[in-house]
Amino acid sequence: MKGYLKLRKHALHILNTELPEELCYHNIIHTLDVLNVVNKYIRREKIDGYHAKLLRVGAILHDIGFTVGRENHEEKGVVIAKRLMHQYGFPEEAIKTVKGLIMATKVPQNPRTHLEEIICDSDLDYLGRRDFYVTGDQLLKELNNQGLDLDVDQWNKMQVAFLEEHRYHTEFAKKYRKPKKVKRIRELKDSLKM
Repeated sequence: MKGYLKLRKHALHILNTELPEELCYHNIIHTLDVLNVVNKYIRREKIDGYHAKLLRVGAILHDIGFTVGRENHEEKGVVIAKRLMHQYGFPEEAIKTVKGLIMATKVPQNPRTHLEEIICDSDLDYLGRRDFYVTGDQLLKELNNQGLDLDVDQWNKMQVAFLEEHRYHTEFAKKYRKPKKVKRIRELKDSLKM
């Protein structure tokens, strides 16, 4: 698909230069992590080149709306994605698919296609990984930077509620991420009993 490399370079430049500094979680590191996880799904599931490119574009653009603002950042991201994809010659069908990928990451997640399931599970892959606490600390710091002023107990209660509500969608995540996520729920609940 022509235009992918130019779009990727342009989008990563936007993320690198236009995201607010107080975003310690929704930053380029998170975007590159999601892209890395998406690439693993692409290899594992042998996804064809066309759909692989769309998944990568979705991963790169899924949080680009944060450059405009936190509220409804997915909708804002879709506007930016359309503009960039038109600029680099992507067909309407591809733009529609990427719009679906970006909107699928909106919490509570509601993926309608397998590609949307992959991006949803890639976006929240860390919930079932070893870096859960480190990544969660970055999100807490970001929320507090934006004026929420949460203490650790309040944060842990929020995390338990989120983790209990969250569902993985792909077979891989159900098998390899869900067990660790369940373990995190137990650990967090134990810490709240103290």
